Amino acid sequence: MSDSLIEVGKITPRFTVSGKLSSYTVELRHNGLGEHREIKSSDLSILTNKVEAALVKWGEKWVAHLRRSALQATVESAASETEAAQSALRQCDELLTQTLNVDDRVAWDDLKPKTQFVWSQPAKPGLRYRKVSNEPIGIEPVERPRAPEEADFRPDIRWFHHLWPGLVAKKTEAAQQQFQAANEAYRRADEALSAEEQRRRALLESESRAFDSVEAEFVESRRLVFAEVDALRAAWSRKEESAVVEHTDLVLNHSTYPDWMKIDFSANYATSSGSLVVDYRLPAPDELPTLERVAFIKARNERTEKHIPESRQKKQYDSVCYQIALRTIHELFEADEVEALASITFNGWVEATNPSTGRVERNCILSVQAERAQFLALSLGNVDPKACFKALKGVAASSLIGLAPVRPILQLRTDDPRFVAPREIVDALDDSANLASMPWEDFEHLVRELFSKVFSTTGSEVHVTQASRDGGVDAIAFDPDPIKGGKIVIQAKRYTNVVGVSAVRDLYGTVMNEGANRGILVTTSDFGPDAYKFAQGKPLTLLNGGNLLSLLADHGHRARIDLHEAKLLQQSAP
Repeated sequence: MSDSLIEVGKITPRFTVSGKLSSYTVELRHNGLGEHREIKSSDLSILTNKVEAALVKWGEKWVAHLRRSALQATVESAASETEAAQSALRQCDELLTQTLNVDDRVAWDDLKPKTQFVWSQPAKPGLRYRKVSNEPIGIEPVERPRAPEEADFRPDIRWFHHLWPGLVAKKTEAAQQQFQAANEAYRRADEALSAEEQRRRALLESESRAFDSVEAEFVESRRLVFAEVDALRAAWSRKEESAVVEHTDLVLNHSTYPDWMKIDFSANYATSSGSLVVDYRLPAPDELPTLERVAFIKARNERTEKHIPESRQKKQYDSVCYQIALRTIHELFEADEVEALASITFNGWVEATNPSTGRVERNCILSVQAERAQFLALSLGNVDPKACFKALKGVAASSLIGLAPVRPILQLRTDDPRFVAPREIVDALDDSANLASMPWEDFEHLVRELFSKVFSTTGSEVHVTQASRDGGVDAIAFDPDPIKGGKIVIQAKRYTNVVGVSAVRDLYGTVMNEGANRGILVTTSDFGPDAYKFAQGKPLTLLNGGNLLSLLADHGHRARIDLHEAKLLQQSAP
């Protein structure tokens, strides 16, 4: 669907690497407001409800925009604009406190349609319909004429009619003929009216069947929506990953912000650790209201504007961004009735033009992680947003208006299309297994499985990527620990020769390219001096064959590494 203002893209299914349908997405764009949204849901009915809700909100926003555009430059409109400007500035100061009086829990029953069935079929002549549902309930009565009576056709015979012979008989015969003609006309009309009544009854029966069929479809579709909402609620209660993300979407989309705020976010959740990461779009500095007063000077027929000073704009921008971060975390924890969220990481992203390059850039300008008990102990109605953010050990520049980028404390992107299904290797190991000669794909899965055990105490997730043998990423770990965690790139080198500095250099480049916090290089052999020297002072960990066997032993597994034997096998291989 599209017109000059609103464009609604096609519903696009998304699949996991195993080919299973995971969710549906649809893109919305409002050309008048310059806003873009991507709506996601694992269920088509809920997706439709979300799209309709977004379009309604845009409609209200567009009406408000047109109203503002139509304001005349008069004394009255200047006063009205000044009042609106003051209100907008107050809203910037009250973003956090405003939500404290709102129940952020999801009203599950409100997700179920309340509309009653109304049949859209046009009314058919001759039938009666129920006012509310337009259900056919009867036929309009057929108005039948009164049957003719012989008394109505008695001849009007006076005394003087007897003076003419045969006149009385003639008038009597004429009256009788009129009576018979009326009777015949009545019979024909009665037959026609009976046929019309029969037609109406047949039409009523046909329309009633059609109504019952369409109503049954409506009731069944509504029952399915009810069941889907109940299923989502049950899955959320079980803390299933997709349901927790869907619940996050419901909570944040329900949050009401001023018109200048464009809502856009994405969320990822790790069930094992209860960690939720929200990547949230923060407003660019030029999107915030700065108008303080409007005046209309009659003498010059001129409208003038006064804006808040630059120093106040900087403080206002900082305050707004910190309030949005705290507000988002508050809303999600308050709505988390099943306590699925042990921690929430809020990453605030801004898309704006870099004045030094002229290019539009998207950077994370603040990041904060809050543990459940720690955050719920706060009295948000009394805090200074910036001080509270700092107390939570949030990361940001001293002034946010410069849009200085910071590294997110945690990013969970577990939907990387490169991930493949893991294979269990480690339990099959014994003293006879030579790691240096095992198939290289098995070695990558072994490393993934081993690091799953290494990180198991922190609730991390470790994934193997598609086989490429190109020196790229072999596995990716997502560690929710705010200090030593984040995204960790792992490379596995089943080598029989010493690993040189070029492999370590490549790993460092991959870490930078992936936006990872750390890189780990595991090999069955050893590293040269240049490799160790290059890794010094960088977020790189080098594990040689001895380290690998030690890690396996720490987790109750035994194996061996015989490089000479592996070389002989390679030489004898066809």
